Amino acid sequence: MSTLAGDESAKRFGRVERVTKETSVLVEVDLDGTGHVEVATGVGFYDHMLNQLGKHGLFDLTVKTEGDLHIDSHHTIEDTSLALGAAFREALGDKSGIRRFGSASCPLDEALAQVTVDLSGRPYLVHTEPGGMAPMIGAEYDTTMTRHILESFVAQAAICLHVHVPYGRNAHHIVEAQFKALARALREASELDPRATGVPSTKGVL
Repeated sequence: MSTLAGDESAKRFGRVERVTKETSVLVEVDLDGTGHVEVATGVGFYDHMLNQLGKHGLFDLTVKTEGDLHIDSHHTIEDTSLALGAAFREALGDKSGIRRFGSASCPLDEALAQVTVDLSGRPYLVHTEPGGMAPMIGAEYDTTMTRHILESFVAQAAICLHVHVPYGRNAHHIVEAQFKALARALREASELDPRATGVPSTKGVL
């Protein structure tokens, strides 16, 4: 797939609506955007992380979620992550001409996150964080949800993702560094390579 100026049919755009008894989610993503983000999930810290994803990935990203926050934030975060992964996969299309692999390391003060991604068509996650993290960021974000966000995204996007945080103390910094590095790695992997033709796999399909 290629993107030509003025060719609307070539846009790498994904749109997913997911409605259950627990949540109603709309996600739109343009892989060839400028980092314009409009996000409202009702979970402030998660909104902050999705803003990092769009801004540093240069993805135009719209997320509108209404969930059962009177219970807790789990369903809202989980279902948004599933829809985000599905929209990302849709936007990639047949993956013709992409770089496929991407990696990034991002520091945030004392924390460092290292992310490597393969847009392989096969979901697999490896995720490590420092032990002893604070259990909550603010009143709504359970820090164990970071792994679950990545699991949900990977399952629907069908990508191989390795995320490693070798050190860090502040939970906010540890999580935010991961989203920034993820954004940069996804940006690199999904970019169109002007030298490439066809799907970047000896199998001919991803």
